[in-house]
Amino acid sequence: MAGLWRSEDAKLLKLDAESRFTTNAGGSKLRMTKPFVEFDDQRHRLLGLLDGIPIFAVEALTEGEVHDLREVGFQLSDNERDIAATAAALTHWHRNEPLCAKCGGATRVINGGFARHCETCNADHFPRTDPAVIVAVVDDADRILLGSQNGWGNRVSVLAGFVEIGESLEQAIHREIAEEVDVTLSEVAYFGSQPWPFPRSLMVGFAARAATSAICVDNEEIAYADWYTRDELTRKLDAGELGLPGRSSIASRLIQAWRDGELPL
Repeated sequence: MAGLWRSEDAKLLKLDAESRFTTNAGGSKLRMTKPFVEFDDQRHRLLGLLDGIPIFAVEALTEGEVHDLREVGFQLSDNERDIAATAAALTHWHRNEPLCAKCGGATRVINGGFARHCETCNADHFPRTDPAVIVAVVDDADRILLGSQNGWGNRVSVLAGFVEIGESLEQAIHREIAEEVDVTLSEVAYFGSQPWPFPRSLMVGFAARAATSAICVDNEEIAYADWYTRDELTRKLDAGELGLPGRSSIASRLIQAWRDGELPL
């Protein structure tokens, strides 16, 4: 680890106390520097090697612009997006879970930052990933179901929710859609996935066909939902009546795939 830190081509990404990462002006590229202080195995995390180049992350005082993935993810390259997502999730985990979940004892960082070891009971702890499903539901008329939560203003999105213990991804989809809008689904198809470090989710995207079309929102997670044709959605977007998720999200990709007629159903 210390040897990689001292490599001529090693790079270091700084993150602030909210896991926002440093970028160039405008946020189109990560701003990484060469490590110049002594290696600290409790603070410096090795994210991995990219084309043989060691990439490290550290939570520290930042200079210049900082952004999170929601703001600039759509501008970053695939590699930089992966680096930013991993760094943000990892620093959030170390900041919020420094103690042993088994005995409450102090832990120390091991494995380059991808684990913590309890000095009291010798248990090892690893960063969790919380799976969540996100679903573009369409009906027989090829309308898409979009909903909104309280506090979102005019923004609408496809529906999503966390997978519960004992559920498959498919079971979580049927349950979430039934709970939130009381719609029954007839078929489900995988679309893609995206790590989402807010704080440590893996968003697993699906397309689904609705067997029923009547909507009854739960008024807890979902405050509003409706079906939209492509023309209706375009008209409302152009008029400023509706907004969509940021382009860096898989929600945006699902909606765009439907608008382009490319959902896997």
